[in-house]
Amino acid sequence: MSPGRRERGLVRPYVVTDGRAYPTRNTFDLVTLVMAHPDRPLTGLGPEKRRVMELCLGGALSVAEVSGYLELPVSVTKVLLGDLVDSGHVSTRSPIPAADVPDTQLLQEVLDGLRARL
Repeated sequence: MSPGRRERGLVRPYVVTDGRAYPTRNTFDLVTLVMAHPDRPLTGLGPEKRRVMELCLGGALSVAEVSGYLELPVSVTKVLLGDLVDSGHVSTRSPIPAADVPDTQLLQEVLDGLRARL
């Protein structure tokens, strides 16, 4: 066990998630963005959920980033995020998909057309 874990105290993941292994919704990817709603009260939230709120109030973070900052496994983080989404404390959004790459043939035709005009 690393010294950092001994100093913080070891809390088992199933304690953090109230014994649940899966989130209430399975829509979180590693790059799903998480945004906190500052108007929601923090009363009744556990320390990990409060920490998620503190982290995400500064701006959108990915699930992977939240997990890293919390120093918890991604699976545990997803359970916490599912609870926070259900309670309205955070909202999530998939990242903007990469644009489709245009067909090479089409680009070549455009290039040829431009060269012909110049």
